[in-house]
This record gives sequence, C-alpha cells and structure tokens, in this order.
Amino acid sequence: MATEKSSNRVNGINLNVLNMTVKALQADPELGKCHFRARNTWIGATHNCSTITGFYGAKQEFAHKQPFELHADEPPILAGNDESANPVEHLLNALAGCVTTSMVAHAAVKGIVIEELESELEGDIDLQGFLGLDANVPKGYTNIQMRFKVKTDKDNLQKLKKLAEFSPVYNTLIHGTKVDIQVESK
Repeated sequence: MATEKSSNRVNGINLNVLNMTVKALQADPELGKCHFRARNTWIGATHNCSTITGFYGAKQEFAHKQPFELHADEPPILAGNDESANPVEHLLNALAGCVTTSMVAHAAVKGIVIEELESELEGDIDLQGFLGLDANVPKGYTNIQMRFKVKTDKDNLQKLKKLAEFSPVYNTLIHGTKVDIQVESK
C-alpha cells in the first residue's frame, strides 16, 4: 500500500524525517550545502570505474554503508568491450533516478499517492561531434526524451510533471553548470 498512516509514510517516503530535514534547513540554510565526490580509475581500453564512498552535507561528512562502484565502458563499435553501460547511458540513469526521486518525494509531501511509476529515456547524440569529425556537431546529447507511466489518480498527472522540475540532475542538464578540469602529472 502506498500510504502507511501509522508510520506517516506516503509513497514509501518517511514524512517525519523529510519534514525534520526541511525544518532544520529553514532554521539554518547552511545545512543545505552539500559536496558530493567520486573517484574514477581507468581500468583499460574504454573501461573505467568510479568509486563513491561518502559525501559532505549538514555541516559534516557522511560515509555510505558500503563503497559503490559504477563501471563504465563502451560497446565494441566504439572500441570497447561492453563491460558496462557507457557514460552517456549512466547520464540517462542519473536523470531517471533523480527525476523519479524528486517526483515521488515531492508528491508524498503534497499527499499525492503513487502506486506505480516507471520511465523510459532516450537520448540523441551524433558521434561526429564526439569523434571530432565535424566541429559544428555538438559532442553530447542534443535531445533527451523522458516518458513516465504512473498509476495514480488522473488529476495528479500534470502535478507530477511539474514536480519533476525539482530534480537537481534535470536542472543541471537544462541550465548547465561550470566544470573545471585540471590535468597534472602523477
């Protein structure tokens, strides 16, 4: 059941915890400043692995219960061994995960019950840009389509679409962000 009144949960979201976090941030906005990290190691050919062990938030360091490893590789057509999803597929995963989480959590706060939610994402990239064959072709996605199927009251569908806009990954993609790259000797 999507709503569990006895534990104050909607869509599986513990509203007591979420509301305490919101109140703490309202009282001290500095608690909201977060710093996320990933370490990446090249394994060979187009295969590499990022490890994520913790993050900074609420004015303190947090360690995850376990290190998370996210492998990336390319398909054979791009000289890879197809050991994992490629980085642009990981981006689609990050977008799907973040929009889904944002939609479900904000819906819970508004009392919108979601029984089921799934999405399909597709993105368009022209490899001529990535491979440096045409300077006029963008190197990354030119279009991403997200399609959600949700089991909820039909009156909620447009509200849910609006709640998706709270996603940090979605906002990073549509507004862009500064990325500093440094390369140094090891």
